[in-house]
Amino acid sequence: MAIGDTLRTVSLEDGRKLPFWRSPIALLAVMAFAMPVAFATWSALLNNFVVEMAGFDGSDIGWLHTVREIPGFFAIGVIFLLLFIREQVLGLVSLILLGVATAMTAQFPSLGGLLFVTLLSSIGFHYYETVNQSLQLQWIEKDRAPQVLGWLLSVGAGATLIAYGAIVVTWRAYDLSFDFVYWVSGGATAVLALACFLIYPQFESPDPQHKKMILRRRYWLYYALQFMSGARRQIFVVFAGFMMVERYGFEVHHITALYMVTLLINMVVAPLLGKVVARFGERLALVVEYSGLAAVFVLYAGLYLFDWGFQLAAVLYVVNHIFFALALAIKTYFQKIADPADIAPTAAVAFTINHIAAVFLPAGLGYLWLTSPTAVFVAAAGMAAVSLALSFLVPRHPKAGHETVLAPRAAQPAE
Repeated sequence: MAIGDTLRTVSLEDGRKLPFWRSPIALLAVMAFAMPVAFATWSALLNNFVVEMAGFDGSDIGWLHTVREIPGFFAIGVIFLLLFIREQVLGLVSLILLGVATAMTAQFPSLGGLLFVTLLSSIGFHYYETVNQSLQLQWIEKDRAPQVLGWLLSVGAGATLIAYGAIVVTWRAYDLSFDFVYWVSGGATAVLALACFLIYPQFESPDPQHKKMILRRRYWLYYALQFMSGARRQIFVVFAGFMMVERYGFEVHHITALYMVTLLINMVVAPLLGKVVARFGERLALVVEYSGLAAVFVLYAGLYLFDWGFQLAAVLYVVNHIFFALALAIKTYFQKIADPADIAPTAAVAFTINHIAAVFLPAGLGYLWLTSPTAVFVAAAGMAAVSLALSFLVPRHPKAGHETVLAPRAAQPAE
């Protein structure tokens, strides 16, 4: 018996008939809100915390992010855990772990201590994200998926905006400490996740999920897109914010204000981008995303070559996030080509693939950063170009048996 079987269980169809605030979509929205409260706060304070309290340099921050990505590399372990625990329960337990570990972050102001607590919070984050992606694709109807995923991105952006807004307004006014903010944000996430256990029933998907590792040849393009996405995105996550602090001297309230502007724009843009994906298809969305990201990373390199000011760096940071929102097209592409029973195990496999490069790149590029930040961003532009080439292989109307433009439209799904 899986953990969670003793809790009240309703079918997904019956769950959709419940009042909206207790429906499956509402639970996804609450989870989408709860996760950024801890993770966004951790991210907003991290660069200043490690520089001011732990004396990090580019190599140290690279190692920290390498350790942070290790649980993502082992996200395939979710498949094993699903033998004993329901997906919905596993997602909420992971959220609680993320919250508790975030709350403890400031208690470890050293490289070794931060590596330890970051590993714990990362297990919570990556296992939550793996399960969350699976539940989204199982619970949201295909014809509504782009719009609903865009709306959920907007909910997450709203939660992040609230967290950042609180930091901007209170950080200097009340002379807050890293310790206090981490405790409040992490605790809030853990409490929200715990509340979800009490409020929501267990929703039973109509398609039982395979509880073994699934690797199918016909998903190869999805795997390739995930691999390149993880490699490219990791450079931005690790070094873009670090650059704002190291090169331009941004303080906590400066970097958080930049994040707030980014989120305000994303709250408006994300639902619109979901409609764009639904209207024009995944291929066009991915082509636009990767073309834009390649250009942005080239301009990042130009910040060092031509000594451009912080204003352009801030604009590039915002634009980068807008393009990232189009990544929901990878999810809806997979939803259209997948066997419904493959979603949970393939989400775990895809998360592992997404983190193969992420485990090695931050540390390696951290050393390169010490001698040439420009080269780091040029590498990211090259990765975006590879992703662009792959995106042209996505069909205008993907489906099982027509997963790539190379697959004949009449072919049957193959193993």
